[in-house]
Amino acid sequence: MRKRGMRRQLVGKIVSNKMDKTAIVMVERLVKHRFYHKYVRKRSKFAAHDEGNVCQIGDKVSIIESRPLSKTKRWRVNKVIAKAV
Repeated sequence: MRKRGMRRQLVGKIVSNKMDKTAIVMVERLVKHRFYHKYVRKRSKFAAHDEGNVCQIGDKVSIIESRPLSKTKRWRVNKVIAKAV
């Protein structure tokens, strides 16, 4: 169980920044298959609030959980870890 005041943080890659102050972040994780016991790559896409429109496609970013900001946005861009080449 999460401690009080602790928010989830995820690291992902920007796949879209076409909206104003919003970036779509794709997060990949490895999950072990129940039957085959082989690791499978799972992907999830999150809409994250990008206040300064600083994120570009391909950037590696850290996102943090937040209160609902719109119908789909429940995450904020915490920091840009690596810029796209």
